[in-house]
Amino acid sequence: MKAKNALLIIASLTFYAYGEPVYVFLMLGSSLMNYLCALWISKTPKHAEGKNRFAVIMAIVANLGLLVVFKYSGMIVDTCNTAFGTSLPVPAIALPIGISFFTFQALSYVIDVYRGAVAVQRNFFYVLLYISFFPQLIAGPIVKYRDIEEMIVGRRQSVENIAHGLRRFICGLAKKVLIADTMGQVADVMFSTPSSELCILTAWLGAIAYIFQIYYDFSGYSDMALGLGMMFGFKFKENFNYPYSALNVQDFWRRWHISLSTWFKEYLYIPLGGNRKGKPRAVLNRLTVFFLCGLWHGASWTFVVWGLWHGLFLLIEEYVPILKRMPKFFGHLYTILVVTLGFVLFRADTLPYALSYFGSMFFGFDFSGAHTALFYEQLTPWFLTMLAAAVVGSGPIVPIADKLREILYSSADLTLPWKIVSALLYVLAFIGLVWCIVRLSAGGYHPFIYFRF
Repeated sequence: MKAKNALLIIASLTFYAYGEPVYVFLMLGSSLMNYLCALWISKTPKHAEGKNRFAVIMAIVANLGLLVVFKYSGMIVDTCNTAFGTSLPVPAIALPIGISFFTFQALSYVIDVYRGAVAVQRNFFYVLLYISFFPQLIAGPIVKYRDIEEMIVGRRQSVENIAHGLRRFICGLAKKVLIADTMGQVADVMFSTPSSELCILTAWLGAIAYIFQIYYDFSGYSDMALGLGMMFGFKFKENFNYPYSALNVQDFWRRWHISLSTWFKEYLYIPLGGNRKGKPRAVLNRLTVFFLCGLWHGASWTFVVWGLWHGLFLLIEEYVPILKRMPKFFGHLYTILVVTLGFVLFRADTLPYALSYFGSMFFGFDFSGAHTALFYEQLTPWFLTMLAAAVVGSGPIVPIADKLREILYSSADLTLPWKIVSALLYVLAFIGLVWCIVRLSAGGYHPFIYFRF
């Protein structure tokens, strides 16, 4: 196991250094700092609560300090210049890939040691592997140490798991290359067009293309991470659960980026008091969480407003219960509308552009030749095919297939046909892999959206 872990650490550091040669030392320093903070906490007598609390506060300040310096310093200076009319130089610091993900993972480990939820790990290289493990290093999911502690120390691999992991990886790759990148091409066209040149048709087409781009881009990466992890003997928790089938915004956040929403709930919302200290405090706590959730996504006020947008609708649902009791069709329609408008804020470069884009979505009734021509130019057979695949794939098809498999396996007569179907799925996965390679070789690749977070 030591040799396997050593190889994975070397592979992970090499993988990160390929994209960030210098910042690999930042990640190493972060890992060492959090390892030492956890050791400090473990060696402090339990009755010395003050010292323990000081140690965890130091870890929190150090981790968040890294994020502030490398991710938010430019935004802070730019905001001060705008607000106070100053002309301070805006620092141009390159953002380390995946810093938000590995910082949150490291921080959760230290906090869990402080809480006693996990025993301190005295082997630095185990902690380093946990933080640097390359499948989910740069775009998640955010893994908690306690969830993979036993797998780091001892895990088993099998041909079946490797095969399933490979198929899951290819599925994620296909989501990204075939669907997300196709949707991204149309979204890029629409969101780079001045809003005055958009009509209802083009504006909605761009918004719809983007909600599918970001879902298949991010869930595709998560599938690839889970697949690679499975191939190496690790089992990560699911990061998505068909969020576009949600019936309200609260349900959406139970299904979207699950590792992040649970992280904020466990390490911020509940420590702030959750909903245990009265309604006014619960409102403040929820808005704080979604403010920071939006800010976590990027150093821009568009992300902050996106987070507050979702926080606002969660509060509305809390105090207007009828929104949770609507018939499924209307609940689903309402949720998709809120999510789509939210992602316009997420995608827009500036708040003024987002607001003008909203105007085109609801009041863009200019259907002159130039406006409609842009719309029809995007409706290529390939785009329409991938759009149909995106709509179908966003539904709970895997749970339905699993139920069907249980029914088939319950009948001895149908076991063989299902095994044939299972074998065909691997054939389709191989075809999908070849297809992805062909598409990648043709160019037009979009980097993963969450790489910049």
